[in-house]
Amino acid sequence: MELKIAEHSDIEGVLELHYKYQVDSIDEEDKKDGFVTTPFTKEELSKLITQENGLFIVKKDEKILAYVMAASWQFWSVWPMFAFMIKDLPNLKYLGQTLSTKNSYQYGPVCIDKSVRGSGVLEKIFDFAREEMSKKFPILVTFVNKVNPRSYEAHTRKLGLQVIQEFEFNNSHYFELVYDT
Repeated sequence: MELKIAEHSDIEGVLELHYKYQVDSIDEEDKKDGFVTTPFTKEELSKLITQENGLFIVKKDEKILAYVMAASWQFWSVWPMFAFMIKDLPNLKYLGQTLSTKNSYQYGPVCIDKSVRGSGVLEKIFDFAREEMSKKFPILVTFVNKVNPRSYEAHTRKLGLQVIQEFEFNNSHYFELVYDT
């Protein structure tokens, strides 16, 4: 397996994996094992690659088995959910610092193909993305929908992220998590 920062030629494979586990298209029986909520376009992923160098993938035999997205708050700010989170950053403290768009970034979504779940791929891609993003930001911020317990367990138990608060947006309830990169 190869860990790498995605290139434009990887976008189709990322979208294929994403669609397989996106909440609107995932097989119902697979939802209990985790899902991603935000849909993405080729153009958005292209900007993520070009502007942020923020799409990290695991490939095996040219097939994308996992991805993590991570970028500055400025990149994410066009989505209403992230604009809401940005507005709340000054109300949060972590490691003695007030969170801001300058000292933190948004991690996620992350998607792991079920064929490699439980094999350490999550930990490897998380560390790879975290190491790259730590060159720009000391604090990782993310959120997990409360109806996605598998993702919550993976991020808190396996990866060690800490809940900084719980919040509501668009009639959904979330855990907001942080990590010292």
